[in-house]
Amino acid sequence: MKKSLLTLSFGTFGLGMAEFVMMGILPYVAHDFHVTIPQAGHLISAYALGVCVGAPLMVLIARTYPLKKILLALVTLYALGNFFTALSPNYWAILTMRFVSGLPHGAFFGVGAIVAEKLADKGKSARAMALMVAGMTVANLAGVPIGTFLSNIYSWRIIFLFTGIWGIFNLIAMLRWLPRMDALPNNGLKGQFAFLKNLSPWLLIGATAFANGGVFCMYSYVNPLMTGMTGFSAASMSWIMVLCGLAMVTGNIIGGRLSDKFDMPSVLSGVQGIAAIALMTLFFFVGIQPLALCMLLIASAALFAFSSPTQLLLLQNSRGGEMMGAAFLQIAFNMGNAIGAWSGGAAIDSGKNVNYTALIGATYLIVACSLILIFKQWQNRQLAPATSR
Repeated sequence: MKKSLLTLSFGTFGLGMAEFVMMGILPYVAHDFHVTIPQAGHLISAYALGVCVGAPLMVLIARTYPLKKILLALVTLYALGNFFTALSPNYWAILTMRFVSGLPHGAFFGVGAIVAEKLADKGKSARAMALMVAGMTVANLAGVPIGTFLSNIYSWRIIFLFTGIWGIFNLIAMLRWLPRMDALPNNGLKGQFAFLKNLSPWLLIGATAFANGGVFCMYSYVNPLMTGMTGFSAASMSWIMVLCGLAMVTGNIIGGRLSDKFDMPSVLSGVQGIAAIALMTLFFFVGIQPLALCMLLIASAALFAFSSPTQLLLLQNSRGGEMMGAAFLQIAFNMGNAIGAWSGGAAIDSGKNVNYTALIGATYLIVACSLILIFKQWQNRQLAPATSR
């Protein structure tokens, strides 16, 4: 395992902790700042907004700088953002710091994807991408549950203090292990967006939003789904979430390996199709505990199996504007998450049972799969004239 690639995984671990741990500690934060749970929930939205704003903004500012310097600057920003989050004296201060902490998230994944592709051994680009994303899956598996436990025993502030310290560790690791990399060719501001004239990146961006939205539509309400309809106890949700984390780690590894062996659009559409079937099965058989749990784990694995092939495909289809392409992909990931959670909530508010979140999610995944199939057909058409000459 290359140490240089490991530094990218360290970075996504810290980002994963910062993004997801808030979901488990909302009651503690709300209590400390004397706000309601919905008001504390805005801290999750503030981070997501920072991701969406920061991804293209950082690209526009830093596109002419060497790649290593950009990553070092992004890690510094997320370390500072988390330190100040831990020290926030009031609600408005932490809301601001959550936005700041989100700014480097999308840009780190975007630049990190480019660096991972450059560092990868021949024929192993998707595996390198999966190794970078692995930090995020480990954060879901171990970091977030441990963080929630420590918040219960000590204080929620210790988690963000740890994430800030982790950022410093990550910074040192990058300085020592990440090789110097020149800046990408400067194609000017218009050149960064030139790839959007083609249909291919739009199909990938749309498929990403729908695929992530499909799984998150169900996953955002996994607790009431598993306890209220499947019949698991509230206490059992801790080990169920650990199993989901293991499934995410496994899905990420499998997605990377399959993408290096087979053509990525086929892998992507196949995984999306499997996820759609899993959610449909969950909708119809939500009352059968072993089956429902199995389908939940398949959907969880699929969520991160999407990641490596999607990022690599978009890099390949945004040449000349790779940074902006990767930034757009991060926006698609987060917009999909937000739209999925909103769709599921709207269904529940309208009086539908919680298992309808799985049905809506399956519909989104079918749309995503269709877009990837259109992408594959479009790519074949583009290649056909070149082949015939």
